[in-house]
Amino acid sequence: MEDLIIETKNLRKTFVAKIKGKKEFLEAVKGINLSVKKGEIFGFLGPNGAGKSTTQKMLATLLLPTSGEAKINGYELTRQQQQIRQNIGYVSQAGGTDSMSTGLENLILQAQLYGLDDKTAKQRAVEFIERFQMGSFADRRADSYSGGQRRRLDLALGMIHHPDVLLLDEPTVGLDPQSRAYLWDEIKKLRNEGITVLLTTHYLDEADKLCDLVAIIDHGEIVAQGTPAQLKCDIGADSIVFGFTSNHLALQAQKLLAQCTRVEKNQITGNYLHLFIKDGERVLPDLLRQLDAKELEVQSIAVSKPSLDDVFLKHTGRSLREDH
Repeated sequence: MEDLIIETKNLRKTFVAKIKGKKEFLEAVKGINLSVKKGEIFGFLGPNGAGKSTTQKMLATLLLPTSGEAKINGYELTRQQQQIRQNIGYVSQAGGTDSMSTGLENLILQAQLYGLDDKTAKQRAVEFIERFQMGSFADRRADSYSGGQRRRLDLALGMIHHPDVLLLDEPTVGLDPQSRAYLWDEIKKLRNEGITVLLTTHYLDEADKLCDLVAIIDHGEIVAQGTPAQLKCDIGADSIVFGFTSNHLALQAQKLLAQCTRVEKNQITGNYLHLFIKDGERVLPDLLRQLDAKELEVQSIAVSKPSLDDVFLKHTGRSLREDH
């Protein structure tokens, strides 16, 4: 398709390590297939160690894939890395700032590294200082910045050469709510400018509210992919979570309520029984009567429409919230 800007086919990455003198193979990414259109915000949602960052580093040309194919803006990943680097911006979790230099100096240097002459580099740096509202601190050394200020600078560094694709690895980790909201707005503006954003995140609300498309990844594999609305709709059932005082009681309740014909799936997480069930609010009183008849005392109840965490739970058997 002509409007695809990122496309991967069976992309894999295997690491080799020696453990107790023996060679061990770790398949971190197991055949990823992606199709990302120009101007989309595409999110990788999953826990730490799922393969999100490894996939992104391959697309950023920082890691060579073990096998598979990928194209970014028409350029082949394994043969045209220099062209890809000119077309992408990459912002890692750690960022890329020189802490001993000012924000202005960081931006000028980054622009020069992409081949801009001194005059144009300074003009571009001033442009991005204004764009990301860094005027009040751009002349200070970066080691004095707050987390939100440093992340603004990181984003500006990734954008200084006007790339078509921006790769963001966990862009809002550790930020306060105000700084997160600011970065979300800036990322949305990038989409409006036609820039494609591929971000990794383990924040459910970030993926739900920010991304046009989401790929849920676990143990190196994509287990579900689609718009947040589609993924939640595909569950086709409400979510009911019963809390008990012990795992033993939760298991007893699971055995009892699993017989209900409206229960599509059930899952135990610690002391909680999670049900996916049709017409959850209407069926809830009957479920409570059954539990009461067996003297299974419920400590808490939560009824909700499906969330992305429910999608993750359905496909992996555990809650994403457990990992954080």
